[in-house]
Amino acid sequence: MDTSSQRHVVVIGAGIAGMEASAQLQGLGYAVTLLEEQPQTGGNLLTWDRLFPFKRPASEVLGELRSRLGGIHVLTSRRILNIEKLNAQFILTVNDGTVLTADAVLVATGFKPFDAYRKEEYGYGIYDNVFTSVDIERMFREERRILTRSGEVPRRVGFIHCVGSRDEKAGNRYCSKVCCVTAVKQASELKEMYPDCEVFCFYMDLRMFDRHYEQMYLDAQTRYGVTFVRGRLSEAAETIDKRIAIKVEDTLVGKPMKMTVDMLVLMVGMEGRTTQLYNSPTLGLSVGKDRFLNAVDEYTDNNLSRTEGVFLAGTCTGPKHIPEVLADAGAAALRIHRYLCQKA
Repeated sequence: MDTSSQRHVVVIGAGIAGMEASAQLQGLGYAVTLLEEQPQTGGNLLTWDRLFPFKRPASEVLGELRSRLGGIHVLTSRRILNIEKLNAQFILTVNDGTVLTADAVLVATGFKPFDAYRKEEYGYGIYDNVFTSVDIERMFREERRILTRSGEVPRRVGFIHCVGSRDEKAGNRYCSKVCCVTAVKQASELKEMYPDCEVFCFYMDLRMFDRHYEQMYLDAQTRYGVTFVRGRLSEAAETIDKRIAIKVEDTLVGKPMKMTVDMLVLMVGMEGRTTQLYNSPTLGLSVGKDRFLNAVDEYTDNNLSRTEGVFLAGTCTGPKHIPEVLADAGAAALRIHRYLCQKA
């Protein structure tokens, strides 16, 4: 007998993973409540203009995911105050006084962008014309143009890869997966916008690992004229005219390189969130040294937490790009379905 319609699942986090998993669970016959602490659904997808590799508008993907939420109980601007477990069910108290009873809980709390203020040597928040990749994406999305702080069209722009990723000092030894391709995308878009602008990408090594990414890299060089320099930024300083003077070690030729740019763009990586939710003894979540959540087994049980009835999906367990997140969310929904069927 199918008892799925009698079961209730609470999904925490209404980003890509939370929305997709909720839609999949509803399709399997479950009642779903989707909780989001921000005023609207979408998570980090809300901050994007166009998506790699085909520069599809992020709003289209967001609209598609939101269209699947019909019939799902969506609660925005909500956060969980307390979680208890009673007779194999979870009792969740929400900040508006709502009390939810769930047969399973899915944690899909996503990631946060690396805080570039922590890299003081790069001058973010100190020098006027140092930006992050998040800032640039916002300019593309909201302003439809990229300008310096003084409102001028930049003549030369430098993109710095791996800011906050693969960084021992920052405590982030992992690769964030999306920074290289985001730099290639944004650099190409900038050249589309301003063909006469000189654009440089300074990288440790390029990790263009997925389909079509190498083509993007080739197009950036041959079609748009982006210059790629293998080297790491060692110093940045502001000039009297508010430009940024940088020193880079060109590791291919073994020589230092000096340059002045109108804008310096820091490609910030992904970081695990640190929320009060992760401290809940009922959920019993295991947080790694990198602040991402640990699954039972990263190979075979990546959607399982160490607590029965609590599941994981999306970038809360580590860096992923959108197709990976969607696949992971679907896998999590099936894991929950198997669990609840066994409990029937």
